[in-house]
Amino acid sequence: MDISADPELEQFRADVAAFLDQAPTEEIRRTGRRTTSVFPPFDQVMAWQRILADKGWAAPGWPVEYGGTGWSIEQRLVFAEEYQRRDLPPLLPNGLKMIGPLIIDKGSEEQKKRYLPGILNGEDYWTQGYSEPGSGSDLASLRTTAVRDGDDYIINGSKIWTTLAHRANRMFMLVRTSSDGPKQAGITFLLLDRMDYPGMQVRPIVNLTGEEEQCEVFFEDVRVPQSSRVGEENDGWAISKHLLTYERGASLQAPTMQRHLEKIADAAAQRPGPQGGVLADDPVFARDLGELAAEIASFGHVEMLILSQHPMTADPAMPSMNKVMLSELTQKVTVLMTRVAGIAGVPLQLDALDPASGVDPLGSELDLVAMPYYLNSRATTIYAGTNEVQRGLIARSLTPGRR
Repeated sequence: MDISADPELEQFRADVAAFLDQAPTEEIRRTGRRTTSVFPPFDQVMAWQRILADKGWAAPGWPVEYGGTGWSIEQRLVFAEEYQRRDLPPLLPNGLKMIGPLIIDKGSEEQKKRYLPGILNGEDYWTQGYSEPGSGSDLASLRTTAVRDGDDYIINGSKIWTTLAHRANRMFMLVRTSSDGPKQAGITFLLLDRMDYPGMQVRPIVNLTGEEEQCEVFFEDVRVPQSSRVGEENDGWAISKHLLTYERGASLQAPTMQRHLEKIADAAAQRPGPQGGVLADDPVFARDLGELAAEIASFGHVEMLILSQHPMTADPAMPSMNKVMLSELTQKVTVLMTRVAGIAGVPLQLDALDPASGVDPLGSELDLVAMPYYLNSRATTIYAGTNEVQRGLIARSLTPGRR
């Protein structure tokens, strides 16, 4: 989308650029350049969120009355473009993109007052308690139970792949409150105020890149108040599906993909090609780069279309389309990144990936992040509902009445 002819937007762009040039610390900038997944290093990105919150820019998509910016879609695109030009780290999604919007739409007034300020200003971080050892893509088969006891629920069971649970101070989770009827009918959505309730244990899982990002969480007679419930008992499946539209939906990631492509092209112009010359001149590489550039441009239009639709009348298949396109684009970008890095991207440099370490990478920063980013991106087509499931949802929306 060409918005360069609008003088008001160009003034807005200048204002955004001026702030983003001076506000982040060098450690925050380094965090952005060395991020290898949708979850950047925790301490640095939460510090950056607090800076943005003080400016009033932490949640551009939220309603103004809850701390949003009131920006137009075009202004949000400008912000995303300038943000990515500076390689700044993505804000963690669980609070600002997922549970925050859900509480705005489905929470009680007391829950909005209690939770939204902490989500916005970075005082609270929420982890997502969905998947279980036997319930991943078939999430409705979950077995963690919550049994009424007076004004409380008593929770027993476990969750797995619970991202950053060891750093979070709150959790939103799905529990089984009834075994009657279809399995989706007995699920309830809860908000946990703490991660250290008696009987609750968090164990980090070391991933392929040597980082601790996911966790197991165990519940043994964990008592939480019934007031922690969002919506009605046994209505959690519908609420979780509503939340997934935020997780899968558009959040202006095309500028992120475009920035990755620019860095790949810059590196390819300096790396040797397979037939002599530089890699950028290799016809096979140039073809793949051009095809990916076209796909990213197309994806950008889809994102803008989704953001322009009213949530109550939007095509329900659009978030699924967005999720499929973004996840597969991310994987393609990381494949191209590893091709450019070559053997220089093989060493796993955990110290250099830590933005607080002060350790310089061996080679370029693209070499540093290429392989970890590639490995982390393998999960993008699985989480938030596998792409196979998403394609089924898209197909059903095109053929109503058929399954």
